[in-house]
Amino acid sequence: MNPLNAPDCWKCSLNIEWHDCSWCPSIGLRQGLEIRRGSPAKPVPAAGILPHPSHRKNLAKPMKMIANPKSGTRGFTLIELLVVIAIIGILAAMLLPAVNMANEAARRAKAKVEMTDLVNAIQAYDQDNSRFPLSTQEQQDAGTNDYTVGMVFGPAVSAPYTLHNNTNVVAILMDMTAFPNGVATVNANHVKNPKQIKYLNAKLSGYDPSTGGQPLPGVDVQGIYRDPWGSPYVITMNTSYNEQGTRDLLYSRQAVSQDSGQTGINGLFNPVDGTSGSGDHFLCRSKVMVWSAGKDKNYNPSVSSRVGANKDNLVSW
Repeated sequence: MNPLNAPDCWKCSLNIEWHDCSWCPSIGLRQGLEIRRGSPAKPVPAAGILPHPSHRKNLAKPMKMIANPKSGTRGFTLIELLVVIAIIGILAAMLLPAVNMANEAARRAKAKVEMTDLVNAIQAYDQDNSRFPLSTQEQQDAGTNDYTVGMVFGPAVSAPYTLHNNTNVVAILMDMTAFPNGVATVNANHVKNPKQIKYLNAKLSGYDPSTGGQPLPGVDVQGIYRDPWGSPYVITMNTSYNEQGTRDLLYSRQAVSQDSGQTGINGLFNPVDGTSGSGDHFLCRSKVMVWSAGKDKNYNPSVSSRVGANKDNLVSW
């Protein structure tokens, strides 16, 4: 088309490309912004702009990649490895105490729950049967005293009866006619739990004390109920039916429980010896007392419950 004779509605453009002093024009048309006669005109496709045919072959040539003169993967030096190991060691040393504290807190929380379950189970059994879950011999040994079981470890504490473990209490509350090791319990034929109610649901650990080793928490094959640190739970019941309260072998002691005068630590009190609070007569107002020796697995009948081996003990009241 001759650009000089083109309509006014179109504008012409000439794209000129020079190659080896030869002229090869490419012509394209573009639509104008206004049309005089008011009717849209069909757009004319613009011609593509291509290089001279003699140079088009260069378009297909691939790009050349510049190779890295250093081949292979670089490893760590000995100093870098030592630095990394040192950092890991420092982080582990910082985290280990926090992990141990969290684990210890979990054990204490678990012991609290288990002691509460024991107290509730014993009280429910007493309400249903008008007696505490003890063997006939244990009831006779208690006489007019309150009765403590499970305190068969640690320093000796004088008692008006022979100290037993908590196996009979556990067997009666769990309605076990035989222990996991096959030995018959005092509840054979459900004689001590005639209603066959499972007042206590405690986990069986499978631990056998006769084989030694580290005791496991839970009820072992001999029926001993152990705390999260492996020590037997100590249980005291108000078998004297003293309306004032219950007297535990350890926490009744003045050296352990006296705070000021008749006022005792952990809510205990001494109603017997006037205002001085002297004497081993500190009582708990609950009918059942359960305690754990805690992480150190020990207790001391001669020091306050705020210090020493008694400091980490856990109590149910």
